[in-house]
Amino acid sequence: MTDEQIAIRTTYFSILSNLGLALIKGFSGFFGNSYALIADAIESTTDIFSSVLVLVGFKYAKKPADSNHPYGHGKIEPLITFGVVAFLVISATVIAYESIQNIQTPHKVPKAWTLIVLAGIILWKEVSYRIVIKKSKDTHSSSLKADAWHHRSDAITSIMAFIGISIALIFGKGYETADDWAALLASAFILYNSFLIFRPALAEIMDEQLYDDLLKEIREKSVQVEGVLDTEKCYIRKAGMKYHVDLHATVNADISVKEGHEIAHDLKDYLKLHLQNLGHVLIHIEPYNENFKENNLG
Repeated sequence: MTDEQIAIRTTYFSILSNLGLALIKGFSGFFGNSYALIADAIESTTDIFSSVLVLVGFKYAKKPADSNHPYGHGKIEPLITFGVVAFLVISATVIAYESIQNIQTPHKVPKAWTLIVLAGIILWKEVSYRIVIKKSKDTHSSSLKADAWHHRSDAITSIMAFIGISIALIFGKGYETADDWAALLASAFILYNSFLIFRPALAEIMDEQLYDDLLKEIREKSVQVEGVLDTEKCYIRKAGMKYHVDLHATVNADISVKEGHEIAHDLKDYLKLHLQNLGHVLIHIEPYNENFKENNLG
């Protein structure tokens, strides 16, 4: 199964999970007098739309390279991540606004049984987070990572709701708004997580050099190819689940252009065979110079 197929299947899991939980939270919050649970349901509903957005992005990113997009369509992924972050920010804003409104409005203490519902939700959401974050690491998908953090932020809001409802139930009259304060605090956590998701996606769009481990692997593998004496500059940029590489390789200065060309092809094939998720690999051949590392390594 390809990385793209794994990512799409994982996104379907997120959609179904969020749909089920949005219904459970909404009904439990309404009948259990808990705005924190209703706020949770609002977030799960926005999670559904953001997961659908991720799914659309994955399907678009699968399109093969063409004359207008010679590097493929993978750059859609960080753009989709921005959309997912927007959904998170919107849900946090709605939750915060409604929490403040409810804090100012007298209401009943939440029902005790809502704690059982929340305990189940917290457990399931943490499991969902771990499943999706593992798949995001396996596929190198920023969108899937953002989707995973949706599950984690959902778990956080549920924990806040659990604490708030517990306080309201334990202390009784005068503490009815504890779960509303919990929902307000949860919205701050969601906004913070939104930034944590946004920053790597922005770095991907800006082609920041953030892949030191992969760069080290490329250098180590390169010198295993016959004819490659060492490497100079190496630039890596990520597009979707693929890493595009520009590499300067040094060879004996006395060989022919044809031999240098063949070494470049051998090096490209070797790297793509032994390193996963490489997209385009551009090899530039340099004549070997004793001082090249001091002057050009980067």
